[in-house]
Amino acid sequence: MQQLTIQQLKMMRESEDHVEFKKGEGGNVQYDGSNKNKASDRRRCILGYVVALCNEGGGNLVIGMHDQYPHQVIGTTQAKDAVGQLESDIYRDVGIRPHVYELYEGDKRVLVINVPGRPVGKVFKFEDVPLMRVGEELRPMDDKTYLSIIQEQEPDFSQKICECATIADLDAEAIAIMKRQYARKQNNPAFVSISDVQALSDLSLIQGEKVTNAAVLLVGKEEFIHRVYPQAKVMLEYRNTEGQINFDSRKVFGQPFFKMIDLLWNEINLRNGNFPIREGAYIFDIPFFNEDVTREALNNAIAHRNYLLESETVIKQYPQKMEIQNAGGFPHGVTLENLLTVSSTPRNRLLADVLSKTGIVERSGQGIDKIIFNTLAEGKAKPDYSQSDDFFVRLVISSAVQYEGFARFIKVVQQELPETRMLTIFDILLFIDVLKGNKPHDKARAKELMELGYLESRGKTTSQHYIMSRRYYEISGDLAAYSAMTDWDYKQMWAVFLPFLEKYTEATKKDINKLFSGRVSDRQIRSFLEILKKEGAVEQVGENRWTKYRLTGTYVQQKDFYNKALEIGLAELRKGGPKVNDGEDDGDDPVI
Repeated sequence: MQQLTIQQLKMMRESEDHVEFKKGEGGNVQYDGSNKNKASDRRRCILGYVVALCNEGGGNLVIGMHDQYPHQVIGTTQAKDAVGQLESDIYRDVGIRPHVYELYEGDKRVLVINVPGRPVGKVFKFEDVPLMRVGEELRPMDDKTYLSIIQEQEPDFSQKICECATIADLDAEAIAIMKRQYARKQNNPAFVSISDVQALSDLSLIQGEKVTNAAVLLVGKEEFIHRVYPQAKVMLEYRNTEGQINFDSRKVFGQPFFKMIDLLWNEINLRNGNFPIREGAYIFDIPFFNEDVTREALNNAIAHRNYLLESETVIKQYPQKMEIQNAGGFPHGVTLENLLTVSSTPRNRLLADVLSKTGIVERSGQGIDKIIFNTLAEGKAKPDYSQSDDFFVRLVISSAVQYEGFARFIKVVQQELPETRMLTIFDILLFIDVLKGNKPHDKARAKELMELGYLESRGKTTSQHYIMSRRYYEISGDLAAYSAMTDWDYKQMWAVFLPFLEKYTEATKKDINKLFSGRVSDRQIRSFLEILKKEGAVEQVGENRWTKYRLTGTYVQQKDFYNKALEIGLAELRKGGPKVNDGEDDGDDPVI
């Protein structure tokens, strides 16, 4: 952003120019007012003014200048040698990302905290109170103002007319690309033959002779875009290591979208590679950066960013990951928690609709499900949006394949399922929950996946849980893990159960279910406990949900006998010998 000068600050008016002047001499300005008792006094601090300025659309808090007009420089030591720390502290404490810089008049120092304007429909608070400036005071926001803000609807910037644009400012080659894309997507080959003006009109990109912002961004001439919307550029930086501050190469893309997007992907792809999957019948390659994922992420960054903010879209590419950051935060109503479920209105609806109609995106929406699905399906870490806030969206995509077996499994499943029943992002997330030992939220879908042979069930009713099927472990190449979970005999069960009883004296039914979770059936647990009781090693105390199991005095006296017997398997204390559990609670496990 462009920094103000001392001379500009001297001539500014606090109300009209959204600026607050503080002398800052002596003890400087309190950061959070924590040493004040009254709430009205605590507000008159840096955090209070930052919140109020953000709520009124942004502005500047100037420390080290007199508040009387014309404002004279007094000087301050506020945040001396700690400007970056002050920025970090403000962002941490109120979620507002300021730009803090220093100015000098002679040896007198002025600190300027530039505060961005709030997003549409968002109110910021200090000590849970939304603040606004009223004259020289900071007051709680009145109900009328508060309601008017939270009820705001984000205007469609892309649909607005670019008053200085004419049809002559549009790029014929970009229009031709757009027409071909539309004709292919809509199965309408005649569309490429209609006039450019007719095509633009049919897509609502022009209204008579007037040109929309969407037309400028999608098919405008590069030099015109640079003149009216220089912030529409995309910066691609490459670094060999993630710790580098300086980039190894940097390219700037300022073309209209329909010319830019392929150039951008081609440049990213120059440093792309593949992770080979080679095991038995499973032979395929996983690219470091998936083209569908990358393009969808780029489409989102360009289509959904806030073009009123003077900040370019920045892509940082590394060998092991890629970061994509665009200005504006998530569209109104979208949060980290509802990314996959919310039905939101795009910030630039007209632009997004044209991309949908031309097949650039599958639908007019976020496309985040596609990004997450394809990344997880390739055995990579989940795409990370956690560094996003109300002012920027930052997406981190890993290129490293961490779970090769999972990638093989998903590849096979997708190939064998009919197109109408292909796995969804929610199926992928359900599989991951099961692998982590969590209960799936969608029990109905879990049952369907079990019927398809991709999951197995253990236990009944409240104790029921799922594990990945034997087929999963066959495909992923880790049958030993499946055996360790499911192929338990009584000897193995005793080796786990005995130390628990010796340490904790007794075990409830809940304890026992957790000890053997996913490894044996309910029937086998019941048989195991019955054997222990009959042989006098364990006694049962209480009934129903109060039932507990303890080691008997007989076991304590004859511990060596029981442990010696267990060397050949507890089941051999009775006729029949040890048998292997087949993993299914179907009634055919041996009752000893």
